[in-house]
Amino acid sequence: NPLIKTPPITSNAPTHQESAAAHHWLVLQGLVKRYKDVIDVSSGNPHGMGLKPLTFVRQVLATCFYPSLVHDESLPLDVRQRAQSLLAECDGESIGSYPATYGMKHVRSSVSTFITRRDGVVSDPDNIIISNGSQHALILILKLLVQGRGLQQTGVLTPVPCYRSFNKALVAQGAVSVPYYLCEEQGWTVQVEELRRALQAARGHCNPMVLYLINPGNPSGHVQSKASIEEVIRFAAEERLFIMADEVYQGCVFGKDSEFYSYKKVLSEMGPPYSTNVELASFHSVSKGFMGEIMDVVSGLPGMTCQPINGGIFMFLRLHLSKAAIEHAEEKDLEPDLLYSMRLLEDTGLCVAPGCELRQKQGTHHIRYCQN
Repeated sequence: NPLIKTPPITSNAPTHQESAAAHHWLVLQGLVKRYKDVIDVSSGNPHGMGLKPLTFVRQVLATCFYPSLVHDESLPLDVRQRAQSLLAECDGESIGSYPATYGMKHVRSSVSTFITRRDGVVSDPDNIIISNGSQHALILILKLLVQGRGLQQTGVLTPVPCYRSFNKALVAQGAVSVPYYLCEEQGWTVQVEELRRALQAARGHCNPMVLYLINPGNPSGHVQSKASIEEVIRFAAEERLFIMADEVYQGCVFGKDSEFYSYKKVLSEMGPPYSTNVELASFHSVSKGFMGEIMDVVSGLPGMTCQPINGGIFMFLRLHLSKAAIEHAEEKDLEPDLLYSMRLLEDTGLCVAPGCELRQKQGTHHIRYCQN
């Protein structure tokens, strides 16, 4: 697909991933002696960094794959009962049979019960789709929405900063990314004035139809207030935008006075005409649900600041680099935060993601740190 052939961040520089991969290889070959291992906190990959998986989940999966374990009393009773209930919903009581297109009815009903309990609003299992990860679900919805070419090409309002894989998915599906900037000075808040600016600027070269939001934010760590969500919904209704609400980090809200509100809950409580006219797809994942607080330590480091982190598992740290450091990076044809990240990797074995890979406001420099 030629659409996925996106240009590199800088014309001559290796990407940060290439640099990290090269150093991983050097460590494995024993050619780098300054540190034993590369500590990769550039992305949310806790299992890759050695986090122990949930035993219950693994045991249920193992029993479903090998049903004879249902009779193995060395496994906990609740594990065997859960596996039995799942297998009973499969044709032939085998997970090798073809599943329902939208996912097993039993699982969708369980998810519906969770959403109803979370929001206090009745959830319909027929409106739920089970997918192979939240990224697959995002791509599925994009495939349904993206169309046209030229001025009719679908535009998707996308937050800046934003994780790279979503922007790559937009390009691969033939959509136009329409950036709107989160306000760092106010804790990475979503501002309707900025959404309106981005929308108006895009209408000259595409057809903006979709508004993508991440709540809690990745990599910003912001959590939208109920009032902010209501304001965004009114804007979407006014401009007839389809809302894609990425809420996979909803279980990671820990900021003082912060509370997660789903777009579904707020939209329902707003009532007609919003609840009847605004189109919404929200996304969740079973793989997210933890965070450790290290903001006080990081904010105390020289040349580095961080807005309050209220949710998610990421910190988007702002670098305050000297003029000499910025000029040195420019001489090497590198973004300053990319050079900083590469040097950090070379000198300490710590791998972070540079802000230039996640998009950021011109003239600012950041790194993303994930609490794996």
